[in-house]
Amino acid sequence: MAGESMPADAFPSHKFIIIAGMLLSKPILLALCLLPALLQAQEKKRSRDYGLRTGVMAPGPLNAITDVPGVKVGHTTLVKGDSVRTGVTAILPHGGNIFQEKVPAAVYTGNGFGKLAGSTQVNELGNMETPVVLTNTLSVATAMDALITYTLRQKGNENVMSVNAVVGETNDGYLNDIRGRHVTADDVLQAISGAQSGPVEEGVTGAGTGTVCFGFKGGIGTASRRLPASLGGYTVGVLVQTNFGGNLQIGGAPVGREMGKFSFSDRLLNNADGSCMIVVATNAPIDHRNLMRLAKRAMLGLGKTGGIASNGSGDYVIAFSTAEALRIPHSLATPVISTPLLQNDNTSPLFMAAIEATEEAIINSLFAARTVTGRKGNKAMALPLEQVIPILKKYNSIQQ
Repeated sequence: MAGESMPADAFPSHKFIIIAGMLLSKPILLALCLLPALLQAQEKKRSRDYGLRTGVMAPGPLNAITDVPGVKVGHTTLVKGDSVRTGVTAILPHGGNIFQEKVPAAVYTGNGFGKLAGSTQVNELGNMETPVVLTNTLSVATAMDALITYTLRQKGNENVMSVNAVVGETNDGYLNDIRGRHVTADDVLQAISGAQSGPVEEGVTGAGTGTVCFGFKGGIGTASRRLPASLGGYTVGVLVQTNFGGNLQIGGAPVGREMGKFSFSDRLLNNADGSCMIVVATNAPIDHRNLMRLAKRAMLGLGKTGGIASNGSGDYVIAFSTAEALRIPHSLATPVISTPLLQNDNTSPLFMAAIEATEEAIINSLFAARTVTGRKGNKAMALPLEQVIPILKKYNSIQQ
């Protein structure tokens, strides 16, 4: 139930549970077999399950970034003792050798109080050659090292001597012992190797394990939009790591104001700092220039939720295209390349899709999150849906 405190071991696990030195009875074995189903039954609903319809465009089948063909997502969640609440999330644009088949990409900086590794080369060359890894602020170097290891190990990269590792972060130091730097290279490699297509776990998972959003527990969220065939039939998918403040709005309803809980109010610490990482994927054939334009629109989606990109918030958008025709071979056979690109006049539907998917992904991160207690007993409460849903009904923001 929203608002309940959960024990430290009630987090999603992305590692095997090893039970040694115990003679397990048949009832215990049966309970262990049923555990995944029980945990799934306890999963919180997404915003659409409550009747909230963000925007007007139709989502993809999964309403996730993985609706974009080829995109995979993996998480490693670290929950240890009473102070470690952190993790890693990896987003792969395709399942092949990304260094050898680079994808068009762009990075837009909404507010630059952050440590987004690899951004300058992405914008200079207009492409990306590694997966995107999200983690906490002080684990960026570790994640870069792991991405370099991952790239150098891949078949066909035996002569590679330079790797532009793309790593984003938010600061989860309120709930997590961030100075302990508990994320290891193996944790990053596990998130990459475990990346899958299909449904994406949201909320208190991966890089969102220790984050806080609008004064509530934030985390990982995702959403997508699929354009109708008349507009190209392209898909835009978004994944967010939410850790920022402002004045929460959901579906146009002033939730933060109604609850009396918003940045710089008496009931919330006068701090809107944090960060938000936004990853936008599309299969539309657009290059760096229009991917930059697409990335800028994602910040409008953040604004629609009430985010303010405060002074201390690192708000970045990484956008890439998975269109196979636009992949850039590391070794070109000819000095001139010719690729089909979507015309400027046909990009507006993609812009609208990015805005809507970003807004919904942020809201989904809040709906999926649970209450978490971490470092020094600090607690981030889950969004109290028992209070929020009546507010949304009051403002006709959800379908009755």
